[in-house]
Amino acid sequence: MHWIQPVEGKAQISIDQVRGLVAELSLTSYSGLGKVAVITPANAMTINAANSLLKTLEEPPGNALIVLVTDSITRLPATILSRCQRINIKSPAEEEGMAWLNRLRPGDWLPSLQAAGFAPLAAIAANEAVDSREGMARDFAALATGRAAPLEVAARWSKLDGDFVLEWMCRLVQQVIHQSADSGGSTIDFQLDRTVLMRLDRRNLFCYLETLNQLRNQAPGSYNVLVTLESLLIDWSRGLAGQVERL
Repeated sequence: MHWIQPVEGKAQISIDQVRGLVAELSLTSYSGLGKVAVITPANAMTINAANSLLKTLEEPPGNALIVLVTDSITRLPATILSRCQRINIKSPAEEEGMAWLNRLRPGDWLPSLQAAGFAPLAAIAANEAVDSREGMARDFAALATGRAAPLEVAARWSKLDGDFVLEWMCRLVQQVIHQSADSGGSTIDFQLDRTVLMRLDRRNLFCYLETLNQLRNQAPGSYNVLVTLESLLIDWSRGLAGQVERL
């Protein structure tokens, strides 16, 4: 079995890695059985890497099986998706996830499981980042009330993993939307002050969420993280004024 993933210190899967895989798959299996390749996360492939895989996906050599793993199919090129059979794996129910995590290591897993969208494996990483999430939640609340400077907060956040920050912001904004609608949605990190909620236009919240999702769907390294965070946090500190017009 061949595992292809970003090398240590890199965020993307390079074209050389994929070319090497294609070459390996074209060779006859020593045991005479089929070959299996797993590319994870598949959305980490550069555009050139993805393009170099197209022909092999369309006509896999021999008994080769190529598995692409991703938590966001929207981040895969349409040319890749059109050549794959899609298998969706749903997250287990909250009770199942909690039971599995507690068997792994007893503890208070609920906040991390909620923060990870009820995906148990992702909850393990979320648990390790609990201090970062709590600090970011304080920053986000302080920005909304003018008690923090966007540029200073952006500088701190830019030192964290970019995907982690954007995913956290998406989940938090979703919670703010629930709060603004009084829909009783569960809270992951904080309850935003009611006076701030009253100033926020729900249309702007949805537009802000769409902006965050668009950024998450972009390839790593395709934008300047610090500048992007500065822009996002300045908008948040100003109450998201002008979001609808911007989109």
